[in-house]
Amino acid sequence: MNNNSWKPWLYLLPALLFLGVFMVYPLIDVFIYSAEEGYNFASQTYFGIGPYNYSYVLHDPYFLQAVKNTLILVVITVPVSTGLALLISLGLSSIRPLRELFQTVYFLPYVTNTLAVGLVFMVLFQKTEYTDGLVNLVLQWFGGDSIDFIDGPYWAKMFVLCFYTIWVVMPFKILVLTSALASVNPDYYRAARVDGTSRLRTFTDITLPMISPMLFYLIITGFIGAFKAYSDAVALFGTDLNAAGMNTIVGYVYDMLYGDSGGFPSYASAAAVILFWIILTITCINLLVSRKRSF
Repeated sequence: MNNNSWKPWLYLLPALLFLGVFMVYPLIDVFIYSAEEGYNFASQTYFGIGPYNYSYVLHDPYFLQAVKNTLILVVITVPVSTGLALLISLGLSSIRPLRELFQTVYFLPYVTNTLAVGLVFMVLFQKTEYTDGLVNLVLQWFGGDSIDFIDGPYWAKMFVLCFYTIWVVMPFKILVLTSALASVNPDYYRAARVDGTSRLRTFTDITLPMISPMLFYLIITGFIGAFKAYSDAVALFGTDLNAAGMNTIVGYVYDMLYGDSGGFPSYASAAAVILFWIILTITCINLLVSRKRSF
């Protein structure tokens, strides 16, 4: 055995220690908390081990509403933001003048503070006693009815939340896809033009397969990010998301952990474990699909 075979592990040791202390240990702790029934945060005591915390969370109407909101957010924002980012990236890759300027403009929402963007969206969509909001002014100009997108019907609030989330996450996807498109060998496109291949077939047979690893990466990270959504909803609807009916799973965990009477860490841990298994399942499915497509 090579005497230097231990050196790579030595180089990895700081990272492994970091992961163990700040990721593995807290994850194990969350699993333990989720099984401790009647846990008292002040006295650090509990009266039993069992599935009661999971049963409570799965029957809590606030949690069920949070799951519904999160699933709608995931199903709408991930494909829409990825599709729009791909279209914009294709457009940016096909132009030369002012390409860098457009890339910078599209990337600005990603580096802008989340709460600041939320305030802008409130100005656009919120209906108050002083103004109906800029979006409602446009609707009224075209003969439509005024809609309260922030404190109004559920579908209107969900529309704004999805719109906001797409706006925030799309710049990063544009950056990744633009880089992926730039890495495709131009000889493939020259050969396609010589053969008289249509643009649509060039896209489906050359461009899409070449950038598919990046697309699957964005889809997987998009699913994970959408399931962890919380700050987006707070930026639009405030901290009392249960009252607004717009809470997410992460928001539910936060409310249970820092709620009244010192919080409920066992319920919060049970909800976090459920979220962990949901994200892990979807990630594994996406990885299996991407592997099958690569063969």
